[in-house]
Amino acid sequence: MKRSLHIPKKILKCLAVLICLGLLTYLVSNLIVCLGSKGRMRSLKDSNDGKTYECIIVLGCGVQGGQPTLLLSDRLDVAIKLYENGAAPKILMSGDHGQTDYDEVNAMRQYAIDRGVPSEDIFMDHAGFSTYETMYRAKNIFGIDSAVVVTQKYHLYRALYDAKQLGIDSVGTMATERSFARQPVWTFRETLARPKDIIWCIVKPDPTYLGETIDISGNGEVTLD
Repeated sequence: MKRSLHIPKKILKCLAVLICLGLLTYLVSNLIVCLGSKGRMRSLKDSNDGKTYECIIVLGCGVQGGQPTLLLSDRLDVAIKLYENGAAPKILMSGDHGQTDYDEVNAMRQYAIDRGVPSEDIFMDHAGFSTYETMYRAKNIFGIDSAVVVTQKYHLYRALYDAKQLGIDSVGTMATERSFARQPVWTFRETLARPKDIIWCIVKPDPTYLGETIDISGNGEVTLD
């Protein structure tokens, strides 16, 4: 005769409390991040607020065959239009170039050059491995105090939260929305990343790489590798 598994009530109660606390933390964190971006998000057609920012920050999100993915090209198209409209005189391409055979930022730079953006106005952050690291390095390496941040709406909440917490006066312009089969997965994953970034913005750990400071008002070609 098989014996049934008996779990003490105290353990069950502790598990229930932990689950409730985790869920509460998840919900409150998402609320904080989303409310923190209130009034600072806009579409491209509503992006002209009459203010000139130091730069436009584009967050990388993948390349295939050396070319930006559709998700990334949407961000780049909006950033280029903002640049042409005079929102900022410089563009910072931030992404993953941690390996010799994977390079987001040079692909992003070339995409913009092919569409008429001068090479000297494009900076590359080769170590923008996460949203937090992008904003940390934008402030501490590139000395950026004000910026227009470009990414998709679901990601823009956290990007603007991180920028504000790290001392960057920022607004966000939403990249053109397409219909992607994996969008629900990306959106859910994003809600899980928000609690983590709240902690990071409080503790402020150093990013993977730091390095010498770079003047964002200078010539972007100093970031060529």
